[in-house]
Amino acid sequence: MAHDDSTKLIHVDEGEVQTYLAEAVKGAVRDVFEAVLEAEAQELLQARPYERTTTRRDYRNGKRQRQLLTRVGDITLNVPRLRTVPFQSQIVDRYKRMESSLEEALLEMYFQGVSTRKVAGITEELLGVPVSAGRMSRLNHKVGDKLEAWRERPLEATYRYLYLDGTVVKARWAGTVEPLCLLIAVGVTEAGYREILACELGSTEDAESWLRLLRGLRKRGCQRVGLVISDAHAGLRAAAERCFPQAGFQRCIFHFIRNVLTQVPRKRQRQVAAALKAIYAQESEPEARAKAARCVEQYAKTLPQAVKVLRSGLSDTLTYYQAPSEHWRRIRTNNALERLLREVKRRLRVVGAFPDPGAAVLLATARLKWTQDSLWGQRRYLDLDGGDKAAA
Repeated sequence: MAHDDSTKLIHVDEGEVQTYLAEAVKGAVRDVFEAVLEAEAQELLQARPYERTTTRRDYRNGKRQRQLLTRVGDITLNVPRLRTVPFQSQIVDRYKRMESSLEEALLEMYFQGVSTRKVAGITEELLGVPVSAGRMSRLNHKVGDKLEAWRERPLEATYRYLYLDGTVVKARWAGTVEPLCLLIAVGVTEAGYREILACELGSTEDAESWLRLLRGLRKRGCQRVGLVISDAHAGLRAAAERCFPQAGFQRCIFHFIRNVLTQVPRKRQRQVAAALKAIYAQESEPEARAKAARCVEQYAKTLPQAVKVLRSGLSDTLTYYQAPSEHWRRIRTNNALERLLREVKRRLRVVGAFPDPGAAVLLATARLKWTQDSLWGQRRYLDLDGGDKAAA
């Protein structure tokens, strides 16, 4: 008896097909990334695998695995490892910064009161993968733990230069919204790279707050600092002398000039500012002191209060002359940290008043970590063997 095959149907499990396609796409993405990594390693080595050439810079030393979050989900990459030359992939680092930006955005939305479910919906749109409200809540905690671990990481034993400054943020504290001070420290390593060392919250920029921050640096491994660079914050210098007694102190010349100009009538400020800037354009400390003496003599009778401020703070602004001349432009002001603080404040203003002090520290840390992972932290700031490197 003949059977009618046309009645037979093929049943397709749609879930299995979707899983297969998802894995296939992830595999293709992984292959592309690993091919780029191999090309980057080959360019760095100046040689293909097993190739003998006079231009070879180093040799391979196996591979290490690294997780990467993409629009098709988490993928595990095999990253080439070299024996002596450090290997940093531009494409992986770019995605890493994208992930850091996403984490920062999640925290920002959370602190602004956006519901966990809405944040999960936004995250799904960004990543292209579903994220449950429960997973979103766990991600917030994971991000917080990750940022806190970075903020408390071990430090190098010695930093050539240490920049210190603070900015005001508003947070709910003991039932009321209070202005608090966010204190930040940036160091320059012996290799000439900038590193964000600390982000702490204090009630004010007093000696106790700065002492707590600097003691934290010592506890995490920093034992020696060559020069502290900052404005004349109350108690900061005393705290620095207690924690790093061997370090010199450089007062920011731009802040100092502004302090002097507060004692000068508006119509004469441009003239006096030019005279003050000329002090720091001299080629040696004796010449700078001689120029300052001429300024004192010129304005002693007409601007006695301005001269008093100049005399009292001049020595602290001339410490940079003891360093190599190639470093003077970088270390006589706190501009490097001022620019960083402006970026942090730009991000914090979006939230306004934080629900608690810890939230302010967490979001500031997210922005600082993003900055450290960018070219800001990867580009050499000072050539301690030969001079100054152009870096933003």
